[in-house]
Amino acid sequence: MKIGLDIMGGDFAPQATLKGAIEAKKALNSEVDIVLIGNESIARELLIQLNFDPEKFIYINASQVVEMSEHATRALKKKPDNSISVGFKALKLGDIDVLASAGNSGAMLVGSMFSVGPVPGVIRPCITSVLPKENGGVGVILDVGVNADCKPDVLYQFAILGSLFAELVYQIKSPKVGLLNIGEEKEKGNLLTQATHTLLDGADEVNFIGNVEGRDLFNDKADVIICDGFTGNVVLKQAESFYELIAKRGYLDDYFSRFNYENYGGTPVLGVNGNVLIGHGISSPEAIKNMILLGRDLVEAKLTDKIKKAFK
Repeated sequence: MKIGLDIMGGDFAPQATLKGAIEAKKALNSEVDIVLIGNESIARELLIQLNFDPEKFIYINASQVVEMSEHATRALKKKPDNSISVGFKALKLGDIDVLASAGNSGAMLVGSMFSVGPVPGVIRPCITSVLPKENGGVGVILDVGVNADCKPDVLYQFAILGSLFAELVYQIKSPKVGLLNIGEEKEKGNLLTQATHTLLDGADEVNFIGNVEGRDLFNDKADVIICDGFTGNVVLKQAESFYELIAKRGYLDDYFSRFNYENYGGTPVLGVNGNVLIGHGISSPEAIKNMILLGRDLVEAKLTDKIKKAFK
């Protein structure tokens, strides 16, 4: 297995990405290689400064970087040898099994859509986020930002994608799918949620339990919560700010500590022809390490292959 890491992506790259790669390398078995994508000479020099043998990694050199503030499409065209494009080329050719980056998220999404491309049958690929459950488990919510406007059939597919992700990666058997709404009754909500409820009600592909409300995000009512990307992004940012407020006031306990994004590392792009992970721009070495470990889990679960089979 080969996990590709864009070492130039992120606010604190390449120092944070290389430190995270080192910690991930220590945690992985010998059958998993980490492929560093970016400026090889800079990487080797920094690894020596960090007292780590550069020969423990594989390298794919890329001479350019898409900066965090750059317009994604323009930057990809202007800088063809950037680490993100080079990484996607390696993923498409099969030189790596997963591509992970904390770099420009727009460029990562553009690359996902136009380099490896959507799985045939998937209308809109999406991204998901982990929901720490009060019972000690986890749930997932999707979409959290790619698709601000959705149609019912798109949300229907999110239910399938989220169920596969929850079952294969987090080992949740027959995950319960809930539709995020303003009430439990099927008549509640806007035209989108009402039509989506009708599509999902009685569907064989997923274990649909009906509508769930905002108060159900962190309890055990649903394992997979689906919504449009606008709503999901609001939920995600609110959860992040909630963690920050609690941490500043010193109220953290075992449960609330699980809201720290570092624990999860990154989010997969579901519904594309390859394993793609997008990390937070402020990713620390701990977050980078956990993103790499999640990449291993995606490959071992054969998530992309099973999504292709489900949509065939």
